[in-house]
Amino acid sequence: MELNPFDILKNAQKLKEQMGVFQEKLGMITVTGSSGGGMVEIRINGRMELLAVRIAPEAADPRDVEMLQDLIVAAFADAMEKIRDAINREMGALAGGLGLAGIPGFPGAGFPGTV
Repeated sequence: MELNPFDILKNAQKLKEQMGVFQEKLGMITVTGSSGGGMVEIRINGRMELLAVRIAPEAADPRDVEMLQDLIVAAFADAMEKIRDAINREMGALAGGLGLAGIPGFPGAGFPGTV
């Protein structure tokens, strides 16, 4: 794909504005990761801030703290995977709207870790 640097510069201001909107959206995107069949749930937002932890009473057996710790780690990993996917979808929409999807490093460019 042939890239015209002048087209990219024309879109610079639009990109700056869109990034500001995107930063605001990150705080509003929330996902819940779970493990143990829902015994442990962790809710995080797009800024990677932990919002809530819910532990079912049956998971809080004081004789099996190690299992509970493993469930918390698994729920957090699940939430992180979901938030990465949500952010990649948002970034893909942003990059596509600005015509940047073909630029390496932007989502949609076809490289690992991109949409």
